[in-house]
Amino acid sequence: MTIRSALILFLSLALAGPAFAQGGPPPGGGMDEDGGSAYASPSGIPDGMQNESLGIPFGNGRGPQQRIDLPTPQDGLSSFAVPNLPDIPGDPLPELGKIVPDTALTLNARMGDDGDMIPDGLVWRLFSTRLNREGKLQLIGLQRGGEVKFAIPAGSYLLHVGYGRAGLTKRIEYNGRGTTDTVILEAGGLRLTASSGDGQPIESKLLTFDIFTQGATAQDRRLIAEKVPAGMIVRLNAGDYHIISNYGAVNAVARADIKVETARVTDARLTQRAAEVTLKLVREEGGEAMADTAWSISSSQGDLIRESVGAFSSMVLAEGEYLIVAKNKDRIYQRVYTVQSGHNEELELVANGNGQPESAIDGSGDHPPAEPLPGFDELEGIAGAIDDPGLPDDAQAGSGD
Repeated sequence: MTIRSALILFLSLALAGPAFAQGGPPPGGGMDEDGGSAYASPSGIPDGMQNESLGIPFGNGRGPQQRIDLPTPQDGLSSFAVPNLPDIPGDPLPELGKIVPDTALTLNARMGDDGDMIPDGLVWRLFSTRLNREGKLQLIGLQRGGEVKFAIPAGSYLLHVGYGRAGLTKRIEYNGRGTTDTVILEAGGLRLTASSGDGQPIESKLLTFDIFTQGATAQDRRLIAEKVPAGMIVRLNAGDYHIISNYGAVNAVARADIKVETARVTDARLTQRAAEVTLKLVREEGGEAMADTAWSISSSQGDLIRESVGAFSSMVLAEGEYLIVAKNKDRIYQRVYTVQSGHNEELELVANGNGQPESAIDGSGDHPPAEPLPGFDELEGIAGAIDDPGLPDDAQAGSGD
């Protein structure tokens, strides 16, 4: 070994000596032989040691904290009161009139040529004249009210305005500049009521009206409104209408032709010659109604009018004579009853044991009862009339030539 190599080895051992003297922790950390921890968290070091290492005087490391007094609310003010914020200058609220440009199309309507402007209740629909992919008119806009504005480009449009059941359709050529178009509606109102034969008004939810356009036959009429309650005003185009009044759902029907005039409410009262009838089957007069009773009502001509099942059977019948049949279990009870117009009544059928068995009435009718055979004297008279001695022999024989 040369002197230079020996010198390098000596310097290496001299530098590595302090590291061997410190005795590092065993592999993987943990406790050494003396039981001391190989690693100490800064939070586990006493405050005094930290202060000494940092040159801070001995203590708990936290200086005294000064108390800050919060402001107390002024007298008369709630602690929950929100302070008033100053208005933001230069930020005015938007105005409704500036939403629609001045170049919009303005639409309004008048009731007749000389009538007043219609303030509300109108429905405006604006359509494009071009068909969409489905072959239908494309709706451009819809608004409600008396006077409306549509911000649309110049072009051709179809306008439909509705006022209840009244309305019209017209073409509008819009040039793109601010324009006002006033629509003239020839419309009026119709109010329908009904009374009984004695003139008393009928106040019943069973009374309704159907309104049709005028036509020569039922096929030519078009339904405008159905099941309109009494007293309601229906807005219609001016013209003639066919009215059908239904009182109940059996046979009480009244008809009339009525004319509606522009800018007027037409009051029409129809006459219903009918009455409300309630049927019940009882064991004695004034007794309780018997359940599971089958009812059948027929006209005097034998036409079946109504059938129902229950303890009570309520209906409205036109005035006239009816045959009422009640079937309970295997017994049948019947009565002839005359309905008087405007005379509402509760009718009792008394099951007093005089009811007929079902078989006595429910004959099939396939084999009518045989008529009694003629007597001997009757047969002899018939034979004598045929074999008349005053007739010639060829006439008696009846050759048929």
